[in-house]
Amino acid sequence: MRYVGLLRGINLGPNRRIPMPELRKALADRGYGEVRTLIASGNLVLDSDLPEEELALDLAKAIEEEFGLDVPVVVRTGEELAAVLAADPFGKVATDPSRYSVTFLPEPPAKARIRELPPAEGGQYSVRGRELYLWMPDGMSKSPMGKWSWDRLLGVAGTNRNWNTVGKLAEMAR
Repeated sequence: MRYVGLLRGINLGPNRRIPMPELRKALADRGYGEVRTLIASGNLVLDSDLPEEELALDLAKAIEEEFGLDVPVVVRTGEELAAVLAADPFGKVATDPSRYSVTFLPEPPAKARIRELPPAEGGQYSVRGRELYLWMPDGMSKSPMGKWSWDRLLGVAGTNRNWNTVGKLAEMAR
């Protein structure tokens, strides 16, 4: 099965650094097939026979063993990633894919949490299953929603990728 692995919070600053060539080698040595990475911010495409939940746990374990870092990993199949692109709730309004993003969650947030979300400010959002779509036309750093603690609001921590990256990962996962 072809999977996309999304690592949370690596290579964003001087700490929590993981060199992508070393990560690819470590995962290939662990038995994963066709291990590829996209940019240095923790995007993997690989083949595995493990079910999704086991794969996410094993990838996190491999990263901890190899690099000494506790890194949450969210996993999607190639088909699931294609469905994320097809769902595209803001395709008619999102004019800049670098300001349109998806937060991938390991599980869907509770419906009560979704109902309690505040009204959108400086953009739009939509929670669909295990994905949070965010359209912030002024950019994440300038939009009030970019400063919201989505992990706390949703009760589940995810990892965010812009629309360009989601598209490239879906292409790699085909």
